[in-house]
Amino acid sequence: MTRWNKQVYRATLLLSFIGVNALILMGIGAVLGYLNTGAERSSILHLGVALEQVYLPDTGWDTLDNEGRKMEEQTLDDIEDDFLRAWYVRSVALKNNDPLGLDDYYTESMRNNLKSLIRINSANNISISSTALNHKLHLDFYSADGKLVSFTDSMVTEVHEVYTAGELVNRYRDITSYRVIMLLEDGFWRIRHLMTLDHQLDPNKPEIPAVKFKDIADIRGANYYPSAQAWCLFDQELDQSALNEDFELLRSNGQNTLRVFIPFSSFGKAEISKVKLERLIDFMDLAGQYNLQVLVTLFDFYGNYDLPDWTLTHRHAEGIVRALRDHPALLGWDIKNEPDLDFESRGKERVLAWLKEMIKQLKTWDPNHPVTIGWSNPKDALELHKEVDFISFHYYHDPADFTNAIKVLKKNVGDKEILLEEFGYSSYSGYANMWSGSEAKQKEYFMEMKSALIAQEIPALFWTLHDFEEIPNVVVGRLPWRKARQKYFGFIRSDGSKKPAFDYLNNN
Repeated sequence: MTRWNKQVYRATLLLSFIGVNALILMGIGAVLGYLNTGAERSSILHLGVALEQVYLPDTGWDTLDNEGRKMEEQTLDDIEDDFLRAWYVRSVALKNNDPLGLDDYYTESMRNNLKSLIRINSANNISISSTALNHKLHLDFYSADGKLVSFTDSMVTEVHEVYTAGELVNRYRDITSYRVIMLLEDGFWRIRHLMTLDHQLDPNKPEIPAVKFKDIADIRGANYYPSAQAWCLFDQELDQSALNEDFELLRSNGQNTLRVFIPFSSFGKAEISKVKLERLIDFMDLAGQYNLQVLVTLFDFYGNYDLPDWTLTHRHAEGIVRALRDHPALLGWDIKNEPDLDFESRGKERVLAWLKEMIKQLKTWDPNHPVTIGWSNPKDALELHKEVDFISFHYYHDPADFTNAIKVLKKNVGDKEILLEEFGYSSYSGYANMWSGSEAKQKEYFMEMKSALIAQEIPALFWTLHDFEEIPNVVVGRLPWRKARQKYFGFIRSDGSKKPAFDYLNNN
């Protein structure tokens, strides 16, 4: 028995020795593989995620005609990738006053200058958050040995936020052109020089003037979800039969407009889901067959607004706008659903700065359709009213107060057209509202609102056509009494029968 134990012991030692050596050899192989193949630095260094998830400016090369060696396509891709990473890493370093990552994307002299700046800012309790929205690149020179490249980055639009002791003290935009020199070191392109060629402040005024659209005043319609797809219209295949039935019902009762919502995260963020985009286009096609125009809300359930996130939101919006801008059913663009609800948590100035820039970007991608913002109340609708093409707000308060609210809004915005983008009343009656609601009160609400809308000549989109059996947690949270109220805003019950408030449509 003792001899058997000794043999087991020796075998265990031998196998352990072999296993340890195998692990060592695998580790050495991985290191050599990384050094020899130019492994993706973001996988083991400072980024931690793909560049596409953190920085996606509008980037392109205007020409590859240059002095010196002819540029290879793969090399150009590597140069662009490392240049954008270097730009992003520099922005993060200056924001956090931490040089982490600079050694990987800048040569020694360049990173020493950046580290010196970081030390100065840190000593003075200053941090700078910034992002560049575009890079228009022109190749100037590529060396014969393939280890040096020079190019121009023209008219780079940058947005900067300067913080002192954590407090925002200045926000500004500028347009700068740079001469860039990069060296190939250890298989990677590093920035050696980043020289300013031209610099000017940007007043951030819309480059395309606001336009008026005569059909805004004629809007009548609904904020729309099918009965079985509340807040998830494009997450599954469209129910053509249900859509046909709803669209026919709306159109036959005098409605001409639908408002739909694009959830930022579930739609793919910057990398838009092709499947969901195709469903959106199919939805627009079907709406057009019923002569229903569609107001598209681009950023539902979005609430970051930080500068590093801007380029990602731009790619999200640009992808959808370019796909739909020529669609005959498109009415216009609503940038964000109720952004004023984020004023307190995210900072009012930060939210407004993001909205201003998005308006400007939208007008470059699509100058032919109006842009609006879906404010949660008439008071906040005064924000950016000069920048949008028409004003949109929501109203869920007492109809008796509506007329005064509209008069104040009209007084402050002049002849700018106004849309009541959401309004409605839940017929829910239960413990959450002390059994105070009813379908009769819902009808009374809509009839009072209809009289006020006609008197003030305000077009409107009601919330909403259907009651819903299920409300996702992301809408109002998990609390059952909040979900209960949200289920009963429709004109049509879950069983398909019509509520008394449906008369609001019959009388249109």
